Amino acid sequence: METPVISSDVDRVISRYDPLTRSGVLALRALIFQTAGTLPQTGGLQEALRWGQPAYLTKARAGSTLRLGPHKDARFAIFAHCQSTIIASYAQAFPGWDRIDGNRAVLFDEPSQIEPERLTHLIRHALTYHLSDAA
Repeated sequence: METPVISSDVDRVISRYDPLTRSGVLALRALIFQTAGTLPQTGGLQEALRWGQPAYLTKARAGSTLRLGPHKDARFAIFAHCQSTIIASYAQAFPGWDRIDGNRAVLFDEPSQIEPERLTHLIRHALTYHLSDAA
């Protein structure tokens, strides 16, 4: 497993979040890194800023970008590309379990709402999204 490269720019943005948002985003970030470590076909993970938010992209362009950050209707969220089926597939696999913002995000108000087993499903799907298209 490749050691993830932590971006100082991303760290700086996260450090500006309020404590509850920061805690939730850091928990989601750790889950993304942990999940990516089990997916060698993705070529590793890059952390960067996209639209001013922490973003996670596969080096082999195997997946779709995930972003983390505050949301207008929640303390924080995990965002997927709105033209992908990532959020819709997740909502269909786990109906009624989470607050969903259309086809773009899963919403959280506190870190205790993060359920790693379910969210690993979403993260795995996102990080291998283009591989499933090729199959």
